[in-house]
Amino acid sequence: MSNWQRTFWAVWFANFVAAAGMQSFLPFFPSHVERLGVADRADVALWSGLIFGAAPFSAAFMTPIWGALGDRFGRKLMVVRALLGLTVFVGLMSLAKRPEHLFLLRLGQGMFSGFMAPSITLVSFSAPPGKQGRITGSLQVSVAIGAMAGPLIGATFGSQVGMAPLFLSVAAAALVGAVVILRFASEPDVAQRAVVGEVGVAGVLRGTLRDLRDVMTNHDVRNTVILLFVLTFSYGASKPLMEIFVRDVVGEEGAVRNTGLLATLMALASTLTLRGWGSWSDAHGHGRALAICASISALALCGHSLAWGFASLVVLQLALGFGLAGASPSSYGLAGDAVPEERRGGAFGVLFGARTLAMATSAWAGGYLERHLGLRGLFVAGGGAVLLALIFLRPRRRDRAPEDPASALARESERAASGEAAVKAS
Repeated sequence: MSNWQRTFWAVWFANFVAAAGMQSFLPFFPSHVERLGVADRADVALWSGLIFGAAPFSAAFMTPIWGALGDRFGRKLMVVRALLGLTVFVGLMSLAKRPEHLFLLRLGQGMFSGFMAPSITLVSFSAPPGKQGRITGSLQVSVAIGAMAGPLIGATFGSQVGMAPLFLSVAAAALVGAVVILRFASEPDVAQRAVVGEVGVAGVLRGTLRDLRDVMTNHDVRNTVILLFVLTFSYGASKPLMEIFVRDVVGEEGAVRNTGLLATLMALASTLTLRGWGSWSDAHGHGRALAICASISALALCGHSLAWGFASLVVLQLALGFGLAGASPSSYGLAGDAVPEERRGGAFGVLFGARTLAMATSAWAGGYLERHLGLRGLFVAGGGAVLLALIFLRPRRRDRAPEDPASALARESERAASGEAAVKAS
């Protein structure tokens, strides 16, 4: 086996382990918060949202810094950093005795998260020319399979032995992934290229603020960022509370198992349709695709307010996964077409940051709003917000210019990073 193939399979395994591990506990915070002594439903919802959103909140601020450090010191080190972060902070979650402990540990976990983008870059530097596209797709498949397997693992394993052993198992698996990367992955010297421009935390922050200022003066990109933020926020407000909603609709018996199955089915719908949405968006216009995806997602969110049984939840979650799957490629395509090639990195970074921040703040807002609106009202408010954003922002179709391979790889890396945030919310 060649060096690049060993690197690819090592990274594939590590990404699968990380995604499966994260999704094995993320959907089940409500029941774990109850085990920690929180009894009131409103307080359970509030703490579930706070804990869920803590990791993407800190990740939103650390992502550009880790990206700059990856440019300077190499992507292999960045992948190992993310896996060791999972090992330490998820392992410590097994010792948490109060919701506050989980909240602080999730903040720490988010500070060290972000493995997909450096993984793609690490493998792409080693791979022969012409294989980057297949590599990108294959690595995203590893995360998708992990996202489908994780909820079922958590529902089965966690309900039988408890969350503390599950946290320790996830930490151990992440540590194995880090060892595999250190042992089998290799990074060419070209990957650690010289850094041009500002370096250091202050320089990275100044560059990020410049990207934000430049991108937000572009009408199309600004509207895309806002719409993607609203869509992610509206979906993310109810995501940490899905286990509670399953109890309301289906009943207490088997709620953990049913929640895990719904999360798996939604991940399956997104995985099976992601590539198709990307191709359709390229052929028919990114603005049109984004509008259709947002409309489907809004209707699916509103439909949850009418759910009456498990079968209806299955249909609605499949529809929501189908709609959300196309939002990412169409958003990045629309932003990429609206700015010069040399500004695409900044535009993609702003989109990723907006989506990550939306996932964090929406989880916090959802936990608070549940006590005032109820979960059915929260779904209606989320769907209505997306429909209003569509009315006022109206994404436009733009003809796509030909894209060179390097830009295509950059676009795929950003899409993958965005997909990672959605999959694991960290």
